[in-house]
Amino acid sequence: MSDVPDEDRTAAPPPVAAGRMLDGVLHLLDRQVLDRDGTPVTTIDDLELSDIPVDEPLDPAQPAPVITAIITGPVLCTRIFGGRPPESRWVRIPWRLVHELGIVVRIGIAADDLDASWTERWVRERIISRIPGGRNDPG
Repeated sequence: MSDVPDEDRTAAPPPVAAGRMLDGVLHLLDRQVLDRDGTPVTTIDDLELSDIPVDEPLDPAQPAPVITAIITGPVLCTRIFGGRPPESRWVRIPWRLVHELGIVVRIGIAADDLDASWTERWVRERIISRIPGGRNDPG
């Protein structure tokens, strides 16, 4: 038995937060990003958050961090061999461009307007287009 009276053992109500609460790992990381036309752009490799103090614990009384950008980049080799690519290789997609969250993340601009789709374009132009029938749209 506890010496704490029952009225003092009630759980504190969850903090009120504006917007939608997300678990970044569960809802966002490794999700595919599609442009406004449904064209695959990239996958989400990391997230950039606002107001995170370095080497300090988060204060529960302060507002929760807010996602400011989706971070993507050439991470396949680092996933295989370890390490992390230099920051200069990361591509940031501003969070304000996100229009829908679901099985995939949809953004409101064309893929060709982003630096994140350069690998997709390079593969399409240099490899896929050289395969017989690779230039034709099956649709």
